Amino acid sequence: MQELISDPADLKPQTQWHETVWAWTSEETLIDHTTKARLCAAALLPFHHQQPDWEGFNASIRWMQAAADHYGVELVVVLNADTGYIFEMDDALYAEVLRRFRAEFPKARFIAGVTARGAKGDGSFKADRYRPLLDIAQQHENCEVMIMTSRGLNALDPERRLNAYLEISEWLIRPGIVHVLEPAFVPWATPFDPWLLWRLAQHPKFIGGKISTLDEPHFLYWAALCRDLHLNFIPHSGDDFGIATAIKMGLPLLIGAAASGAPLICAAKDMWLNDDAPQKKFKTGTGRFDPRVYKVFEALQSLGDQVFRLDASLSAAAYKHSTAHVLHRLGLIASPETHPACKDQRGEDEGKRMEEALRRSERMVQKLGIIIP
Repeated sequence: MQELISDPADLKPQTQWHETVWAWTSEETLIDHTTKARLCAAALLPFHHQQPDWEGFNASIRWMQAAADHYGVELVVVLNADTGYIFEMDDALYAEVLRRFRAEFPKARFIAGVTARGAKGDGSFKADRYRPLLDIAQQHENCEVMIMTSRGLNALDPERRLNAYLEISEWLIRPGIVHVLEPAFVPWATPFDPWLLWRLAQHPKFIGGKISTLDEPHFLYWAALCRDLHLNFIPHSGDDFGIATAIKMGLPLLIGAAASGAPLICAAKDMWLNDDAPQKKFKTGTGRFDPRVYKVFEALQSLGDQVFRLDASLSAAAYKHSTAHVLHRLGLIASPETHPACKDQRGEDEGKRMEEALRRSERMVQKLGIIIP
């Protein structure tokens, strides 16, 4: 029988998850009915007549905030991530999004996505490609910075990848969140192996990390390692198909699905808590959690399966277009347009498809009396 690694001192840069105890930890052992973790919602930047729809942008955020306030959930808006078209926008629009958000929501905490600029022709990784967006984002108070993985950063071996994060961290004056993708998102992606996660999780400038995962339970691996080793580093789920998992384990979500499903997610977070949990807002009167939450999980899964459905090339990147149709149907934004440079488009029947996709969640809302502001 293979002896599994449980001591982080035994981890090597080449150690694989299946060689550790954390890859064999069940979700059931990590269940938490007492913690209502924050919801980090990646806001959609809507467009109308090929220009940003700032009124719709603000309205959609207020809608999410109202749901979070009603259910006692901490909402942190994520700006300029993929849902906000970070890969299509120039630096001026990137900065304008942050300025307009801060003007409209002066006290709200936000997370700013930053990526490498101008790295396409580089023969090797250059950390300073992250500097322009870092400098723009860190002009603002009460924010965190998510260092979005890039092809060059991802291509490095574990030790050089660690050194690259350390170099980027030298410019951090705000709390940092590391980010990693699975190949299900882009074919070149390689998730953190346990040694790299362990090393990054000990860095004082990184408060947590986001794992965008679909095909492998990497978020579960992260949760098991961080909890077992009592790390001051919070895994954030980037799994838009696995919303229930993060809620069950009392860990944060950092997802685009919140832009269209915030009320259901916020309701589920409160329903999952036992009555004696300090953050529980709507008690069952039994001392226990509300088992109807499982039906909310199913409704969220149903909506996510449609909004994030895979296209012929097995990409879900066009979820931004689907989200715009959902918000347009809800009357929050003026048009279901995408950024004019965005190539991730759904078909002409997407409005009808999203109307159908919403039916189950709307039925669940009515059945359970979930409040949608």
